[in-house]
Amino acid sequence: MSDPAAEPFDGHLAFGERPALLVIDVVRAYLDPASPLYAPAFVAALPTISRLIAAARARALPVLYTNVVYQAGGGDGGLFYRKVPALRAFDAGAPFGRFPDAISPAADEIVVSKQYASAFFGTSLASTLHAAAVDTVLLCGFSTSGCVRASALDALQTGFRPFVVADACADRTPGPHEANLFDLQAKYAEVIDAETALTLLRV
Repeated sequence: MSDPAAEPFDGHLAFGERPALLVIDVVRAYLDPASPLYAPAFVAALPTISRLIAAARARALPVLYTNVVYQAGGGDGGLFYRKVPALRAFDAGAPFGRFPDAISPAADEIVVSKQYASAFFGTSLASTLHAAAVDTVLLCGFSTSGCVRASALDALQTGFRPFVVADACADRTPGPHEANLFDLQAKYAEVIDAETALTLLRV
């Protein structure tokens, strides 16, 4: 028997014909134990993220990366920078803002620098994807409850089909990770696992 309470949220989005992979904030701030943003779950997701990047590159699909960069003192970070003191790890020139060797963008891959949670807010990302005729965005990276969720929501609101790769994302603790994946699937995105994503990337 179907659950009437679930019926308003049982819709699905079809995978499009022109996908791109968006790698969100996979930088040392989440991977270095010396960083205030570090958690082991971020490190555990790295191999899966690497597999997605390799699969997208093999098919010559667009692979785009985001990072976070603030001017000295965070004047361009507004209230977000004030609310989260740990964002000082992303001050321009800080080592925590760098990409790890395992997830280093290729010379022809685009890096979108942002100051807020969403990869779309205040950036050229939407225009870049539209110019490349992209209709679907596979999202992976950090963190599930923060920048991944915000970017998935804005992808939907900007006209792209968001597919969040659950095991290629991570959060500081399991609770926010699972709760946000549940909510994303219900309302804003398709949540899939890495094996499904790899199959879609190889089609």
